[in-house]
Amino acid sequence: MSAVVLYCRAGFEGECAAEIQDRAAELGVYGYCKAQPDSGLVTYHCMHEEADHIARKLSVHRLIFARQLFVRVVECNQLDMEDRISGMLSAISELADETLPLCGRIWVETPDTNDGRQLSALCKSISTPLRKALRAKGLLTDVDTDRRPVLHVLFRSTHSAMLGYSYTFNHAPYVMGIPRVRTPRGAPSRSAAKLAEAFKVMIPAEDLQKRVTSGMKAVDLGASPGGWTSVLVQYGMMVDAIDNGAMDEGLMNTGQVKHRQEDGFVFRPKRKNIEWLVCDMVEKPVKVAHLMTNWFIDEDCRQAMFNLKLPMKKRYQAVQQYMEAIKARLAEAGMRHYQLSAKHLYHDREEITVYLRRVERDEKVSRG
Repeated sequence: MSAVVLYCRAGFEGECAAEIQDRAAELGVYGYCKAQPDSGLVTYHCMHEEADHIARKLSVHRLIFARQLFVRVVECNQLDMEDRISGMLSAISELADETLPLCGRIWVETPDTNDGRQLSALCKSISTPLRKALRAKGLLTDVDTDRRPVLHVLFRSTHSAMLGYSYTFNHAPYVMGIPRVRTPRGAPSRSAAKLAEAFKVMIPAEDLQKRVTSGMKAVDLGASPGGWTSVLVQYGMMVDAIDNGAMDEGLMNTGQVKHRQEDGFVFRPKRKNIEWLVCDMVEKPVKVAHLMTNWFIDEDCRQAMFNLKLPMKKRYQAVQQYMEAIKARLAEAGMRHYQLSAKHLYHDREEITVYLRRVERDEKVSRG
């Protein structure tokens, strides 16, 4: 039996498993999950044709708790540590010809755990010789290309690896599903990485320059000391930073930030010229979601990016409730043309990041 392998943050395997069960069922696929606590991995077991169908039709961007997914076609649990490559090639040779497609590049990966990180040196050392061996066997194109699937080699230990593939048109384009992000130099808090990642992961690359660009006006609710504001400034925006707390002096010296010492739950702009509303306040998620939705309904912003904190238990169910509450509120206000998506990002902890934007009536939405 084949499987779909999903990467997630360690400790969130239960949420990832519950979500893939629901999304697979929507596609008419019914399998079962296996996941070890704190492993950072979930395997959804089903027939190969069904796993391939999920990999083609279920975009990882629709999944909140999964960073990446691929179709597992073979698992090697007793690799010779002196010659792992031969063991993997032997396992592949026993597959049916149509099980593993010709791939355009290889990603050698590990789970995002402490044990996984100890395998990073192995991954680096084996990548080049494994790539050459796979090309010699006709399993990889002679030159890297994004027009073919990616071959995933996931090491779980020094002698155990899963091999499979993902489709480039329907996966996260990052090794291990983790993007590299650049935060502003001298950002006053590490929270800047969350917004920087959200822009990169939750907005298609081809649309980023149009949706996030210099000259836009933005509001950061609960801005102090300025982590998220620094990202907006980096993109050349003019920012109203709303917080009774102090703002970073360096940000204020840019001339792009106006600090308003007001309550983030009370402030509203006087003009309808705000493109971006962002919020990373440590408040009850229902309260934050209601505030963001009200700004959107009242046309006080066109796009919003905000965090919703998660409870200690039943986190997947809580996220479903948050998202349904936002949709219900928008429907009640007669709003039909919008995009709503959420993601448990690499830089998120006990929270999810939500993206809400207004769309034109005839606009095709590619994510969410």
